[in-house]
Amino acid sequence: MFSKDVSVQNQVGLHARPATFFIQKANEFKSTIWVEKDERKVNAKSLLGVLSLGITKGTTINIMADGADEEAAVNTLVDLINSNFVE
Repeated sequence: MFSKDVSVQNQVGLHARPATFFIQKANEFKSTIWVEKDERKVNAKSLLGVLSLGITKGTTINIMADGADEEAAVNTLVDLINSNFVE
């Protein structure tokens, strides 16, 4: 299990378009990946799950992964958030 905290800084948070990019990137990995906010944990590969967290600008979330490529998965998703979803 590997995890990191990251603060979401883009204007709209993790909604609609940014969430779609996030989920597409998460689905590139074999590991099971979760996003946690305020004690709620959802599957990072589920659009409905990620949107249900209501992640807004300035929110700190924890990204966790468990599997063969867990470290790469978490680091890639943290980098995506830190880049404000610019690939």
